[in-house]
Amino acid sequence: MRVLPGAVIGWDMSAALALGDALGVPPLAMAELLPAIEAVMVAKLNEQMEHSHGGKTG
Repeated sequence: MRVLPGAVIGWDMSAALALGDALGVPPLAMAELLPAIEAVMVAKLNEQMEHSHGGKTG
């Protein structure tokens, strides 16, 4: 993951692509799916961190 103090900003895409390649996932599928999956993961992790550190609710 790529992080800043207090926030996740994304995945290490080189590592994600290498993992997909090792698992036999077609490159076109990775190019289509990884950005959308990354965006949801980043939003949810940052939301969890905000709530666990006394941030805003709902």
